[in-house]
Parts: sequence; C-alpha cells; structure tokens
Amino acid sequence: MRAVWLILLACLLALPARADFGARLADAARERTNHRVTYDGSYVRLAYPMGDVAPDRGVCTDVVVRSYRTLGIDLQRRVHEDMRAAFDSYPKLWGLKRPDPNIDHRRVPNLRAFFARQGQSLPPSRDAAAYRPGDLVTWQLPGNLPHIGIVAAARSDDGARPLIVHNIGAGPRREDALFAYPITGHYRYAPAR
Repeated sequence: MRAVWLILLACLLALPARADFGARLADAARERTNHRVTYDGSYVRLAYPMGDVAPDRGVCTDVVVRSYRTLGIDLQRRVHEDMRAAFDSYPKLWGLKRPDPNIDHRRVPNLRAFFARQGQSLPPSRDAAAYRPGDLVTWQLPGNLPHIGIVAAARSDDGARPLIVHNIGAGPRREDALFAYPITGHYRYAPAR
C-alpha cells in the first residue's frame, strides 16, 4: 500500500513541473513571433550539436526547435540520437539509409515519430479544452503537406480556442489556427534537461 501512495505522490509532484514546462514552452514560442523569418526549408549543413539555420530563415519545425532550445533542450541532438537507436521507427520518406543530423529534426514526420516515442501522444480532438499551453499539434495542409505548431497560452478573440504559434509561410505567428486544418497529431514533450 505504501508503494502505491509513493507512486501517487510522485505523479502529483510531477504535474506542476509539466504545467510549468508547458507554460515556459508556450512563452518561448510566443517570443519567436518577435523574429523576422523568411520561410526557407532548404537543406543546410549544420553544426552538431546545437546547429541551426540562419536566424532569419526557417520553417514550422524551426519554431518548435528554437522554442525548445530556449529552454535548454536540443531537439537536433535528441532526434538524431533517437533515430540512431531506432531508425526503423521513423518514416522512410526521403530514401535515407541512416540518420542525418542536418535535416532530420526539421521534418514534421520525424518530429511526430520522436514525440510519440519520447513524449506523450494524445488523441487528436475537436475539443479545444484538450489542448494545453506547450502542447504540440500537427496538421495535414492542402497539397498533403505536414505542418506543426505549439499551443499558446493566449486564446482566440471569442475565448473558445487556444492560439497556435507556427510558421505557415509568413514567419512565426500566433494565430487562431487550431482547427483550421485536419489535425494529425497531438503531443506533450516535457523532458528533463
């Protein structure tokens, strides 16, 4: 019985840490909206670890990568290490025979696989209350294009939905976009540093 109580206590103690992390990630994403970024998904050779494309360039995944990096978490390294350990668990959409730390963390399907493996994968929902600040959402855009964004702390003008921080082509923006496209994934990833 004591072991059950200890597990319950540990779970309860972890809740504020997750909430705090989600809020901090949402704040980091909101800060990304202050940066002028030209949408550019070109393949670029990056330093490793902590590599990044030029600060005035980026795509939707770079909003996510840079927001986590603000909190001391290098998704480039984490995705690369997880792909090295479990390459067969990742999509085979680009004909790669092995992980590539220059681009893997900048691809939505890879981030979906990573967040599902290393974080918490939640069912996509049409219920706005299911989405918390700092959650990650993926969509399928017209033209069969995958997209990703971060749930913000701010709400839509009518208060019904959380806003999303994403880069859909015009640089990082905070917009009422949660239900604008078909949702393909909903994740929480709050790792220890």
